[in-house]
Amino acid sequence: MERRTIGAAALSVGAVGLGCMPMSWAYSTSRQRGEESVRAVHRALDLGVTLLDTADMYGPFTNELLVGRVLKERRQDAFVSTKVGLLVGEQHIVANGRPGYVRRACDASLRRLQTDVIDLYQLHRADPEVPVEETWGAMADLVRAGKVRSLGLCAVGARGGRRSGGRLHDTTIRQLERVQQVFPVSAVEAELSVWSPEALDALLPWCAARGVGFLAAMPLGNGFLTGTLTPGEGFEPDDMRARHPRFTAEMMAANQPIVAGLRRVAARHGGEVTPAQVALAWVLAQGGHVVPVPGTKRERWVAENAAAAQLRLTPEDLAAVGELPGAQGSWE
Repeated sequence: MERRTIGAAALSVGAVGLGCMPMSWAYSTSRQRGEESVRAVHRALDLGVTLLDTADMYGPFTNELLVGRVLKERRQDAFVSTKVGLLVGEQHIVANGRPGYVRRACDASLRRLQTDVIDLYQLHRADPEVPVEETWGAMADLVRAGKVRSLGLCAVGARGGRRSGGRLHDTTIRQLERVQQVFPVSAVEAELSVWSPEALDALLPWCAARGVGFLAAMPLGNGFLTGTLTPGEGFEPDDMRARHPRFTAEMMAANQPIVAGLRRVAARHGGEVTPAQVALAWVLAQGGHVVPVPGTKRERWVAENAAAAQLRLTPEDLAAVGELPGAQGSWE
C-alpha cells in the first residue's frame, strides 16, 4: 500500500487507516464480536493498513484492550494512535485535561495496549477548566519521557465548533495555534467525507501549510456512503445513528442521490469498484497529508477499504463528486 507521512517527524503510515471504535463502542452491540474484530485488525495489518486508531474512552477501555491483543503479537507492523481527555460516565461524557490525569491515563493506555510507546497520542477534547497549554505540556512531557512519539489534536465537534457563531473549525484552529507554541502538532483528526466536506474550507489548508497530517474521521459518513444502509431499516437503540438527525428514514431517503452519484463514478472503473471506495479515494485525493480512517469490525470491509488506496480518480471523477448535491439534514 502507498505510504503517507504524518507531521514534521515524518511518521510513515499506510494511506488508509483503520478506525477501531465500532469494534467496541457507539455502534450495534449485538454485532460486536471480539474474535471477529481481532481478525479484522490482523487483516488490516496484512494489507498494509498500519494506522490503528483507538481511544481510552471507547468501551470505555475495552477497545484498547482488544487492539492490545493484536499488538502483543505484531507491534512492529502497527502505528498506534490513541486518545486522552474524555471520561465516560453513566449518562454523560466529561473532559479531563489535568496534567496528573493525563500522565496516569497514558500509563493505563500503555498497559492495555501491551506496548511501551504510543506512536500518536491525541487530545480528544480540551478541558474548559484547564488551559489547553497545560494539558498539552503534560502530553509533551510524555514524548520527552519516551512513552509517546508524537502528539495530535481531535477537532471540536460540530455543536461546540459553531457555538461562537464562526466557521465550523474556528475553535479547533484557535486551539491548534495555542498548542503549537508549546510543542509541535503532528496530526489533526476531524471529520471529512463527501457529505461532510467542511474541513476543506480552513482546517485542511491550515494543516497543509504547516506540514501537519490530517486523519479523516468518518470518511464513509458513518456507513451511509457505502450504499449498504436501507432507509427505514432502523438501528439498534445503542447505535449512535438511532438518535442522529441525518439517519432518520426521511433524511436517508433524501440523501440517496449522493450514493447514486458515487455509484455512477464507481461504474466508470469497473464492476468491482464500490461507492465506498470512491468515497475514500475522494478523501485521499484531497492532499498527500490526508489519511482516511474508516471504522469497521469486519475483515470484508477492511479489505474493501484498503483497496481504495489503489483507486485513482480522474479529474472528471472528482468534478462529478464535487457536483453532487449537499447533504440534507442537520449534523448536530
